[in-house]
Amino acid sequence: MLTPAPIVFLLDVDNTLLDNDRFAADLGDRLRHALGDAARERYFAIFERQRAQAGYADYLAALQALRIEIGGSPELLQMSAFVLDYPFADRLYANALAVIAHLGSLGRAAVYSDGDVVFQPRKIQRSGIWSAVEGRVLVELHKERALDAMQRNYPASHYVMFDDKPHLLAAMKRSLGDRMTTVFVRQGHYASAPGAGASDPAPDLSLAAIGDALALGLGDFARARACA
Repeated sequence: MLTPAPIVFLLDVDNTLLDNDRFAADLGDRLRHALGDAARERYFAIFERQRAQAGYADYLAALQALRIEIGGSPELLQMSAFVLDYPFADRLYANALAVIAHLGSLGRAAVYSDGDVVFQPRKIQRSGIWSAVEGRVLVELHKERALDAMQRNYPASHYVMFDDKPHLLAAMKRSLGDRMTTVFVRQGHYASAPGAGASDPAPDLSLAAIGDALALGLGDFARARACA
């Protein structure tokens, strides 16, 4: 078991450390080129239906469901390689790895992400994030519901959570209260959606980009807690 840390910095991945919206757009372009507009539209309809049911994104499961509907083809089989071998290191936001190093100098940095058990870890590995946090990675189906497991894996006096989804930050804040500082990173389509800033409680801190965290020190997180 890890020795409890004074502070653990928890980092979401999609649209927090890397541009997952760009990946989804590239996937859509590849589907259109390989299988046509109808298959592309059907894939994303399946994807959104499965995400609504499961509560997390599963790109590989949607490909499997599409295969059942339209039948197998060499082009469809190639889509799995496109997804698994996608160059996620090229989609990191500016200074994302530098932010991990900076937070690691202030405390212990770890990834705390939602997702499936195959593709999400693969994405974290291929992006270089896994190595940057020295393997401290948790991927849960619903991270706001898995805080007990997170605390067992990364015991700490205080947590700082960086995420692009304010409703998840609010849910975690309601659970951990003053033991968590929430940081809303305004990147990606969730952060720009109507009503994104109306969560209750509101985030303790808000950043326009993950790279802005390089300017924050321990005192900034302490002041955010005091003002919350």
